This record gives sequence, structure tokens and C-alpha cells, in this order.
Amino acid sequence: MKRILLGTVVCLFAAAMSLTTKAADYPTRPVHVIVGLTAGSGVDIMARLVGQKLAESMGQPFIVENRPGAGSNIATHFAAQAAPDGYTIFVPTIANAINATLYKNLQFDVLRDFSPVILAATAPNLLIVNPKVPANTVQEFIALAKKQPGKLTIGSSGIGTSPQMTGELFRRRAGIDLLPVPYKGGPEATAALLGGQIDSLFAITSTALPHIAAGRVRALAVTSRARSPLLPNVPTVAESGMPGFEAVTWFGFAVPTGTPRPIIDRLNVEIGKALAMPDIKQKLAVQGIDVAGDTPEQFGAYMHDEFAKWGQLVKDSGAKVE
Repeated sequence: MKRILLGTVVCLFAAAMSLTTKAADYPTRPVHVIVGLTAGSGVDIMARLVGQKLAESMGQPFIVENRPGAGSNIATHFAAQAAPDGYTIFVPTIANAINATLYKNLQFDVLRDFSPVILAATAPNLLIVNPKVPANTVQEFIALAKKQPGKLTIGSSGIGTSPQMTGELFRRRAGIDLLPVPYKGGPEATAALLGGQIDSLFAITSTALPHIAAGRVRALAVTSRARSPLLPNVPTVAESGMPGFEAVTWFGFAVPTGTPRPIIDRLNVEIGKALAMPDIKQKLAVQGIDVAGDTPEQFGAYMHDEFAKWGQLVKDSGAKVE
């Protein structure tokens, strides 16, 4: 019996040493970074900027693969099936937190199938209105909506998207009845707002900025905890009478569950260094994206909170996608 136990201990020790050795040498070949949205999106830009820095610091290519479709579920399913060896990295976003409840019978569980590495960045939405809407503040907008329930329209980039769910959260917190008008995507919704077909919209900062500057739309509030450096005179929703309100798009990095901890720790350090570089911060800032950076445990706790928050809102709203 003692020999069997000793042999088991030796085998376990050898396996642990093997993993440590592999982690110390990691990476020895190209690493694939899976993104669930199209090239040119905020998350894609962030992944490519970080990937370039990782290639320089770690000596191997970090290849970004865009696998859009089904609200990022196609990419998530693909990455969840990858070997847990550090050579496939997934970029989870707020879409995953919403989709977990929005979609039925998903073939993966993000909180179960992935180990968090780092929260990379966050990006607030902006509540913008067509200039014809007689409201210059959130409180004026709410008062207007209460005077004519169901009359004011709010567009979105589609059912279950971050802007749409942000609008739902806002509507419920404000206690108002807005008429939702979903579009196929952000550009279509923005075009409708510019054309006066809808009254309001929660839009990503980079999309809204040029239209705000040109006076084609009016910004009422930003959905982050703090004001955006790009629009310092635009208050937060929380400042505008809804304490604690926060709804930001977030991007992070994760790896398939079972990936050796030394690899996770090294990725956390190297990605953190990349995000702290001034050129990365500046390039993301012009997109309205704020760099983050934390430990794997902190990102894991953040994801659990976000999945619970948006999951409950999806249930309360009755939204679903078959």
C-alpha cells in the first residue's frame, strides 16, 4: 500500500513539474485570440492592440480570429472546446453575461468553461436624443416621458444587445414607459436617430462623438460611474438622479478551464503591462474605451456579478432569443 501511495505521489509531482516546465517555456508557438465580434469593433481593436504587445513581449504571434455570429455565441462555443493549454485565449464581453439568460439551451457555460485572466477594458454608453426632443437633462427626459407614456421612442442595436439592455435598465430605474424600436445594428439605429425616426438611443461613445460635436444629437448622460474624459461636461446617469446606476460594456481575457495556473498568471502580468502602456491607453481612449486591469480572482468576481445583474434583468424584461 505504501509503495502504491508513494508511486501516486511521484506521478502527481512529475505531472506538476511538467506543467510548470511547460508554463515556464510558454508560449512556444502562435497563440490564437478568439473574438466574437467583427473586425473594427471596439473589442476587436482592443484585442489586436494587446495582441501586438504580447507578441513583442512573449516572442510568439498572438493571432486575433474574428468569429462573429449569434451574439458572439459562435466564438464562445468554439473557444470553450479548445485545449486548456494557453494557446487559445477567449475575449469574453458583456454580451456573454446577457446571452447566458437570453438564449436557451446554450452548449457552454462561460462561468464554468473558462478561467478568467484579466478585465481588460470598459466602455460606457451615452444616452443621446434627437435635437427635436425638448429635454436637455436626464430629469427633463424622464419628466417628458412621464407626461406622455409610451410615446417617446428609444432605439437599440438589437434585442439583447448591451445598448438595448442598458435602455431597459434605465427605463425600469426611472419608472417610465418608452416605446422600444430595435434595429439590426448600431449604425442603423444611429441613422434612425439622426433622421428623426426615433427620439432616443443608448449608443457607444465612439459612434456618438462626431454627431454630438456636429450638433446632430444631444448627449444627456453617460452610463459609467465617472464622467468620460472625452465629454467632461456630460454628467453620469448616477449624477442625474439615479444613484448607483452603472451599465458599461466590458472586455476581458479568459482561457479554457484547466489551463495551468502559471500560464494564467503570466498572461495576467503581460496583458496588464500592455494595457498600462501610454500608446495603448491613448489609442483606446479615442474610441471611448477605458483600460482596466486586475487579478484573475477579481475578474472572476466581476463576471459573476455581471452575469447575475444582467441575467435578472433579462428575466424581468421577458426578452429571449430562440
